Amino acid sequence: MAERRTVLSVVGTRPNMMKIAPIAAELGRRGDEFEHVLVHTGQHYDREMSQIFLEELGVGEPDYLLNVGSGSHAQQTAAVMERLEPVLLEAEPHVVVVPGDVNSTLAAALAAAKLLIPIAHVEAGLRSFDRTMPEEINRLVADQLSQLLFIHSPEARDNLLAEGCAEADIYDVGNTMIDSLVAMSDRIRDARAPEAHGLLRGEYLVVTLHRPALVDGPLLADAVGQLAAISKTLPVVFPVHPRTRAALDSLRIDVSVERLRLIDPVGYVEFLSLVAGSAGVLTDSGGIQEETTYLGLPCFTLRANTERPITVSQGTNTLLGLDPARIAEVPELLAEAGERERQVPTLWDGHAARRIVDVLSRTLGSQPVDQLDVAG
Repeated sequence: MAERRTVLSVVGTRPNMMKIAPIAAELGRRGDEFEHVLVHTGQHYDREMSQIFLEELGVGEPDYLLNVGSGSHAQQTAAVMERLEPVLLEAEPHVVVVPGDVNSTLAAALAAAKLLIPIAHVEAGLRSFDRTMPEEINRLVADQLSQLLFIHSPEARDNLLAEGCAEADIYDVGNTMIDSLVAMSDRIRDARAPEAHGLLRGEYLVVTLHRPALVDGPLLADAVGQLAAISKTLPVVFPVHPRTRAALDSLRIDVSVERLRLIDPVGYVEFLSLVAGSAGVLTDSGGIQEETTYLGLPCFTLRANTERPITVSQGTNTLLGLDPARIAEVPELLAEAGERERQVPTLWDGHAARRIVDVLSRTLGSQPVDQLDVAG
């Protein structure tokens, strides 16, 4: 019988969890072939932003919890590397799987590369071409260090090839975030979150805002003012990220508007239930652009760029720019949204994790770990 291969996955934030959960489930179904080790860095350490997602997505408790918490980019990255290295030495994984583009992704890739452990990057090749975004730096470095590059949109392949990555290392597998959405679709429907919040289906806007460019300065007050104005005709429900809540409190921004509902962060199922029942979403998040594309819901992205251009060209996403004044256009844009032609991108079908594990099976089963090219 062939030796079981150890796959170690590193998560740190809630989008990471949504990307890894289907892979963890698929590895669990192939327990005779793989042992899965889950490491949670604790980059998002608030229960509503972290633990509840692990529970709702059925991943279970992590095998290792690093408790790195908050800090500057350098402090957080260094803390993950320092605490992850002994875990890697103890677990001796055949491959380290890193999803997304957060500091935990970068740190895990660096730690694994230093120990000559092969790296698989889930969601490889996405580019905003804006290096003022920390996430862009994290993506670039993780891709350069990885031996397995799992992409979910065609432009990602072009980006990787342009940066010198080998064609043979790139695998178009689909989108594991959509796997999570498909797997949880019955629970999302049954949650009836709009009714629980006293909202009429199709008659409210969901908002998420958390990126530093928007919330760490005067633009946040402008955005809240615009949301308060449109809430007079279109109710707004706004699950507030802890970073955004702290900024609101620090700036003493008045949010006492009846139809602008600022609520605490909610779990994955409740949030997607709110989104699915909404008229549309205003966000600066990356993953929500993909989920709304799959659901066929209008999405308005309050950013100057997106690393997910396929959600604009094929989906429901509209870039507003980093301009809170354009929030005023959202009601009119919603009225026009039904006329747009849209489609779900290829392989966003709920089976990406199976394709990823198939690649791991072929790759790790065909050659010993010390023969994989880890020179970078």
